[in-house]
Amino acid sequence: MERWLIAATEPTILAIDFIALATIVIGTLIALKDGIGLLMAQREIDRHSRRHLWMRYSHWLVAGLTFQLAADIVESSITPDWDGIGRLAAVAVIRTFLNYFLERDVAELRELERARASEKPAP
Repeated sequence: MERWLIAATEPTILAIDFIALATIVIGTLIALKDGIGLLMAQREIDRHSRRHLWMRYSHWLVAGLTFQLAADIVESSITPDWDGIGRLAAVAVIRTFLNYFLERDVAELRELERARASEKPAP
């Protein structure tokens, strides 16, 4: 039973790690494309546009870390050594901090957008 579990788990871990890598690479490429587009479109990039770009990119990073955390959880079930547990804890802490700051920045961005909307006169 244990050999079957290990045999089934190892390709699953690789697949989830690949998804995490692909998510981060895709998000990075999109952020790079959008950043270059922003630079080409405007001489001076306003704070709102730059922040919006980084917020979208951070969503991709959090998604990639979530997949990586899932792979580490699965891996810790077959290799319960302290190194694996330490890696799992590190990824969980990083993801928790990223989520906290992301949520804070999203709330701040929404507040800025509400303030901008209330400043514009009604047509």
